[in-house]
Amino acid sequence: MMNNAVEIDGLRVVRGGRTVIPGLSVRVPAGQVVGLLGPSGSGKSTLIRAVVGVQVVAAGSVRVLGEPAGSPTLRHRIGYVTQSPSVYDDLTVRANVRYFASILGAPRTSVDEAIAAVDLGSHADSPVGRLSGGQRSRASLACALVGDPELLVLDEPTVGLDPVLRRDLWDLFGRLAAQGRSLLVSSHVMDEAARCDRLLLLREGEVLADATLPDLLQRTGATDAEGAFLALIDRAEEAAR
Repeated sequence: MMNNAVEIDGLRVVRGGRTVIPGLSVRVPAGQVVGLLGPSGSGKSTLIRAVVGVQVVAAGSVRVLGEPAGSPTLRHRIGYVTQSPSVYDDLTVRANVRYFASILGAPRTSVDEAIAAVDLGSHADSPVGRLSGGQRSRASLACALVGDPELLVLDEPTVGLDPVLRRDLWDLFGRLAAQGRSLLVSSHVMDEAARCDRLLLLREGEVLADATLPDLLQRTGATDAEGAFLALIDRAEEAAR
C-alpha cells in the first residue's frame, strides 16, 4: 500500500484573474480520513477540483494514487461527490446508482450495498426529485461508493444534514477508511475535525496547518479545532505585519 494517496507540489491556481492557490504543497496519507477545513473562500473546492483532475492549474503537480491527476486510469479508482448533488431527479435512487454502476462496470449486487451504506434503503424506489436535500446528498454518495473506489473525495458532504445524519455519515467514513480506502473530506464545520485522522487547515489558498487534532491543540494551546484555527490565523496575521 502506498504511503500517500495524494501528493501535491507547488500547486498554483488562477481563476478569473485572481490567484486562488498561490503555491501549495501537501500530502494526503493513504488509508485515512483527512479533513480539509477552512472558511468559505479558502480554496477548498478549488483544491478538490485539482485533485480529481477537473481544475486547470497554472503551475505545480498533483499526483493521485501514483498517477497524474485527471489520468483516464483514475476514473474507476476515485469517487467524487460535489457540493451539489450529482444525480438525476427524474430517476429513482436505485436507478441512479444502477446507472453509475453500469458506467463503472460494478456488479449489480453493489447497487443495494451502496444504497444501504448511506441508509437510503427505504427510499430506494423513490424519485430523487422528491427527496429532501440531505437525502439527495446521500444518493450522490451512494453513486460514488458503488464503484468501490480507492479514494473518496467529498466536497462538503454533510452540508444541510441534521446532527444524527452527520454523525452516521462520519461513522461511515471511518468504516471505509478502516477497510483501506482513503478519504479527503472538505468542511467548514470545525467540530467535524474530531472525526478526522488528520487535518489540513486552509486559509486563502495556503495551508496553515497539517497535523492531527491532538498535535494541533498542543501546538496552539487551544481546547478545540476552531480555537486552534483562530490562533493560527492570529499568528499568521502578526507575522505578516
